[in-house]
Amino acid sequence: MNSLIIFKNNLRVKDNPPLFYGSKNNKVIPLFIYDNVNIKKELGSASKYWLYHALNSLNESLNSNLLFYKGDSKSIIKSLVKKHSISSVFCEEPFLENDIILFEKIKKILDGLNVSLKFYNSTLLWEPYSILKDDESPYRVFTPFYRKGCLGRLNPKYPLGDCEEIDFLDLSNDTKIDDLELLDEYKWYDKFEALWNISENSALNILHKFLHGPISNYKIGRDFPSSNYNSRLSPFIRFGMISINRIWWEVDKLTADKNIEHYKSELGWREFSYYLMYHFPEMESQNLQSKFDDFEWENSSDKFESWKRGETGFPIIDAGMKELWKTGYMHNRIRMVVASFLVKNLSVDWKLGESWFWDCLLDADFASNIAGWQWVAGTGADAAPYFRIFNPILQGEKFDSKGIYTMKYIPELKKIPIKFLQKPWESDIEVDYPKPIINYRESRENALLKYSFIK
Repeated sequence: MNSLIIFKNNLRVKDNPPLFYGSKNNKVIPLFIYDNVNIKKELGSASKYWLYHALNSLNESLNSNLLFYKGDSKSIIKSLVKKHSISSVFCEEPFLENDIILFEKIKKILDGLNVSLKFYNSTLLWEPYSILKDDESPYRVFTPFYRKGCLGRLNPKYPLGDCEEIDFLDLSNDTKIDDLELLDEYKWYDKFEALWNISENSALNILHKFLHGPISNYKIGRDFPSSNYNSRLSPFIRFGMISINRIWWEVDKLTADKNIEHYKSELGWREFSYYLMYHFPEMESQNLQSKFDDFEWENSSDKFESWKRGETGFPIIDAGMKELWKTGYMHNRIRMVVASFLVKNLSVDWKLGESWFWDCLLDADFASNIAGWQWVAGTGADAAPYFRIFNPILQGEKFDSKGIYTMKYIPELKKIPIKFLQKPWESDIEVDYPKPIINYRESRENALLKYSFIK
């Protein structure tokens, strides 16, 4: 029998349930569709770059048998099913609203053709619908979700073994990855070439190195942007180039301590983001806490542009934004600091910051990006309290005390004495660096006043 295997966010061959089960006793057609018809939110520019290389890596692993299509998934799948006498279609289980709606329509089409559609959870440790409170309502707070809902009930599935030899259906593959039009004509992304090796094997190697060193000091070390205690696996996880189940169980093999448990809880936060988007899909464009709907954002275009360019006059903020632009990545601690600065000090709507991250981050994840921004803004579930406003000066002094990270991305500040590095305006030394675009103390007081009206 012939099977069609759809790749979406599971761009790997190891521990890939649709591929593993779909290739058993079947001749296989692997397929990737860049759907720009049914999916409302198009990928950001940086994500498209990563996707391009991830697909190239996958296609190489599949001996150049991967089909590339762009357009309406429904019509493309229907056509291929008819043309190649497909009996079964295998794909990852959808958990985001747009994908769920799309695959409900695809299932109706396939039912009409007497073709089975088989879903496999390939992206999450726990299915969002399997975790509910005792009253059958969804959790809104992370800790009980993770400890009681997840760890207290279900073990993540153990990763599958490698596929047996895949028997590809012999057909003329006249599709090309360039048909997807993922890369811009202006090669702004060349700066990433020396920074990232985008392949499944690279993801596995990074995990191996992380588990044999940095994870041993993860709980503390992860907060310091100049240190290498973060796994940097996030873009690989985002596109499923490494199985989240494999990561969980490889970590679980280590002797449990605070570092191991903290890293696993970070994987739990990713789960929680998808959980929230599954149960509260309106979060994509609305505040989960509706009391924020009347919050008066200033949304100054000048301040927003200064933030995007890394020209706010606050070094740790500007270093983070320049890291994002130059590398397509930003350290997690710094992500929280720059996001807090935008929404609470510059009074810019979190949706604008989320959109910029979506376009610039190589690991831009639909659920994590939205949930993370709502958390910082105080508008989401288990959100940071309204009075938690990160002080960029203190954050820089505490987590980049030697200025290694700051001066890496803002080398013009190397002339400034270290005690003034995060507040260069207090130094007598003149450097080519912008003055602060706001008075931090006044912006904080203004934010607290505005938040107090809705607390």
